[in-house]
Amino acid sequence: MARRTKEDALETRGLILDTAERVFYDKGVSRTSLADIAEAAGVSRGAIYWHFKNKCELFNAMFDRVVLPMDELMGEAPTAHDPLGQMRRAMIDCLCSIAEDPRRTRIFSVLFHKCELTHEMGPLFERHRAHQTRAREQIEAKLRRAIEAGQLPAELNTAHAAAMLHAQLGGLVNDWLFSPESLDLASSAACYIDAFVEMMKVSRALRLTPPVAHRERVEAAHTEEALARP
Repeated sequence: MARRTKEDALETRGLILDTAERVFYDKGVSRTSLADIAEAAGVSRGAIYWHFKNKCELFNAMFDRVVLPMDELMGEAPTAHDPLGQMRRAMIDCLCSIAEDPRRTRIFSVLFHKCELTHEMGPLFERHRAHQTRAREQIEAKLRRAIEAGQLPAELNTAHAAAMLHAQLGGLVNDWLFSPESLDLASSAACYIDAFVEMMKVSRALRLTPPVAHRERVEAAHTEEALARP
């Protein structure tokens, strides 16, 4: 009997999370109460509070059911012979999985577009700020391994490249979630990632040069272009 009760509790918890995912997606987080979720799930409010003390805790549990793209990207053990290729494939897989997995699509839609920064949800946003910082650090470590393998220029500014890569991935996901018809994220993922990899290999702006020297070089180039015009 105790085992059945435990199984029932897990089943109820799963039902609550499934329902919360759908209701948050339909109504937005701030406009959804725990009572709304209980009603939609066909359970009592007491059942909700038995498993989750508040809406933020419920949202975190819902989000924990999907693997974050950067966690997936950084979870693989590095390969000595092709670290850049490994990172490229992982980034493409990240974008494709968000576009092709309905659960990921819904949950990231809620996080990106239907979750307001309120006092109630403060712990959630602090968690994701920390995750962003960790993700950029892990990307930079991957880039340094690619430099050691001779796949990227030794003078690449890995901090700048990691920040840009993280922003590129987040921006692509954000734009696709907001307007899926505007780009085919899955079929174009390789093109987007390959373009950035090529930029890291050739862009002088991503080299370890003093900011002032780089700015002067850019200004000099613009001056030369202006003088060359008829």
